[in-house]
Amino acid sequence: MPLLHVTAVHPVTPRVVRVRFTGDGLDDFTTWPDQQLKLLFPRPGHPVPDLPADQSDRYGMAWYQAYRAIPEAERPWLRSYTVRDHHPGTHEVDVDFVLHDHPGPATRWARTAAPGDTLGRYGPSAVYRKTLGRSDWLLLAGDETAIPAIAGHLAALPAGTRVTAYVEVDGPAEEQPLDTAADLDLHWVHRHSPPGLGTALLDAVRAATPPTGSPYAWLAGEAGAVRAVRRHLIDERGVEERRIDFTGYWRHALTQDDPPTDDDLAEARERVATD
Repeated sequence: MPLLHVTAVHPVTPRVVRVRFTGDGLDDFTTWPDQQLKLLFPRPGHPVPDLPADQSDRYGMAWYQAYRAIPEAERPWLRSYTVRDHHPGTHEVDVDFVLHDHPGPATRWARTAAPGDTLGRYGPSAVYRKTLGRSDWLLLAGDETAIPAIAGHLAALPAGTRVTAYVEVDGPAEEQPLDTAADLDLHWVHRHSPPGLGTALLDAVRAATPPTGSPYAWLAGEAGAVRAVRRHLIDERGVEERRIDFTGYWRHALTQDDPPTDDDLAEARERVATD
């Protein structure tokens, strides 16, 4: 498993910090929108191990089996993140970290990250590469954790593509530039409740008058909010399930280490059914 080494850290907004990494394999790093990285954060006193990466491993899971075999007290925390940008000339990638109010291991690490710090990396794997479906217009909706993926999609869209985007953030200070050649109708949604508790994103999408034509929707962010927006699109807007790509990036009051809830399991079944 390749290691990532921090080369630079700088704040993007009061709640988002961007960390630039270098490491083996980033010189010929194939890119696409919404690239998912598995990052391994070391436990105190235990450096990130160099896990095996067997090229003959068809499904790329040898590293995970080796990871699970590490005693729990020493096993790094595993979290999923999106590549924000790639710098092939310097063999570097940027990853944005949202600094949550109730910090887990990733937020704690990001708050003190400095050049020379090291994380483990798995991916991005082309096995998980997905493209947006064909449509008359695109709907992109999510919270601040989805901004890197939304930015990647927007940057890749050609001129003339009709896109409506709703991005939920704490307030104006959390808004970020999003460059695109597409015909973008961007709405920043300012929440009035703690992240994961309110309905600001759902309310904004529900109140909107959508463009004409058949949409394709891409939704990501807090799992409960994503499910609510998806259900609205299906039940109230008549959007076909197969025309919605949705992912719960995080769960209010839960971490990736916690077992899946009944809603999480139902979401997984629906994702498999629509893939």
